Amino acid sequence: MPPGLAPVSPADADLALRRELYFFTLYRLLEAALLVFFLFGPVDNLIGAPRHDLFARSLSLSYLFIATLLFVFSRRGDLRSQVLAGIACDLFFGILAIHALPGAGTGIALMLMFNVGAAALLLRARYGIGAAIVACLGLIGEWLWTELGNESTGRTIAEPIMFALGYLSIALLTNMLGRQMRESQELAERRGAEAANYAEINELIIRRMRTGVLLVDGEGRLRLANEAAMLLLGDSGEYDGTRHGHRILAIASPELARRLSRWRVEGRPDESPLQLAPDLPEVVPRFTRLLAGSDQTLIFLDDTSLVSRRAESITLAALGRFSASLAHEIRNPLAAINYAVQLLEESRDIAISDRRLLEIVRQQGSRMNGIVENVLGMARREPAKPEHVELMGFVRQFVDEYRVSHPIEQDTLRATGSHSQASALVDPRQLHQALTVLVHNALTYGRIPGEPARVTVHVYFDEVGLPAIDVLDRGPGIPDSVAERLFRPFFTTSSHGTGLGLYIARELCRANQAALDYVPVPGGGGCFRIRLAGASALSSP
Repeated sequence: MPPGLAPVSPADADLALRRELYFFTLYRLLEAALLVFFLFGPVDNLIGAPRHDLFARSLSLSYLFIATLLFVFSRRGDLRSQVLAGIACDLFFGILAIHALPGAGTGIALMLMFNVGAAALLLRARYGIGAAIVACLGLIGEWLWTELGNESTGRTIAEPIMFALGYLSIALLTNMLGRQMRESQELAERRGAEAANYAEINELIIRRMRTGVLLVDGEGRLRLANEAAMLLLGDSGEYDGTRHGHRILAIASPELARRLSRWRVEGRPDESPLQLAPDLPEVVPRFTRLLAGSDQTLIFLDDTSLVSRRAESITLAALGRFSASLAHEIRNPLAAINYAVQLLEESRDIAISDRRLLEIVRQQGSRMNGIVENVLGMARREPAKPEHVELMGFVRQFVDEYRVSHPIEQDTLRATGSHSQASALVDPRQLHQALTVLVHNALTYGRIPGEPARVTVHVYFDEVGLPAIDVLDRGPGIPDSVAERLFRPFFTTSSHGTGLGLYIARELCRANQAALDYVPVPGGGGCFRIRLAGASALSSP
């Protein structure tokens, strides 16, 4: 059985056997009622005179009473005990009835054959064969009782022996049939349970697919839709007046309904992107018939944003490999240019007016070297080596080092924090690189024109108790249209930027199980927030 699929429960198998037991007890009740009818009804002369009239009548009434009790309680109690008790009563009253009613003895023996077969059908082989053997011994014993009691009716020993063979054969046959029937029923129920489970699995897969799936009938009603399709359709669309309340495709998406009608007539799909509802991504619809000749159609809605992201990921991977090799090739001549500029700056033969040109060459060489470092940083994607870092001390040291290595002149850069013991599990080298990018951007772009920049690196615990670092500026802020694309690679609003700094900073944070987001500041300014993993967190493999 495939893993995860439920086997047939014992309760289901017991229910099937109880149905068979019910009909068995109903047959027993019929036997007892028939016996009472022949003894007390207007046709008592059909079975001949009983040997002992009072005994026969008492016997039939007792059998009818017990058969009624077994019928009433057939759906309760232990099944095997009920079958054993029932066949014991059948054989006991049946053998006595054969002796008490010699004219109907053969018929009663024939009716007992079904009782023996039914018991063998419901019980295990040893119990079924045991019941048949008891019936055989009972018949032979009744014949000996009759013969020894000088009440012979002319029957020979051959008759009970033939009945005995019949009982044994019926018991063996019905037991085999019962075992095969139960196995077949269990197999059928197991296959049914597997089919139901597979159907649920398929439904779950379709429901959780990122591709929208719609089932539309010939009248344009939406019969089925998965979660992705409902999100892409939005809340538009009315319902028809049927009991099930199906949505109407022509109202939910008129353009999609037109394309479906055109496809049904012409057989050629229109795969141009389509927006089903405002503020939702564009989709590419694909149509296929559910079955050959069916008027029901499956519509697959491919989200173009997912396709674009996959294409962008593939492009970035290829571009990263190409950029890395190109950056290595640029580094060597760039180093030679910078070295030559340094030598020229040391020369006394360079005119003062030409030294400004050397300064421009040196600045542009430094800028080019920064671009190369960013490209290599994006291509390397080195794994993080997390350590327990005390954030307040780390940020203060970072600010001091930045002031020394990057003269900020009239600008202000300071470190603040409300928790001096805040610590996190992070790679300090990669955190230093991410903060360098954020502080550089804040000093460069986070300023009011004509005024010095004021940048703060703030350490604190967020609302869920995790350590966080905010890089705040007092600049004009970032428009919403730009903020949505800030972390995309190669996106920049500056003619001097590469568009890789924030992208690399976010990737470094993700490598350390941290999150980097832009948070607007009310009243002006901007904030780049790093949410870090606590010092007790475990890094995933």
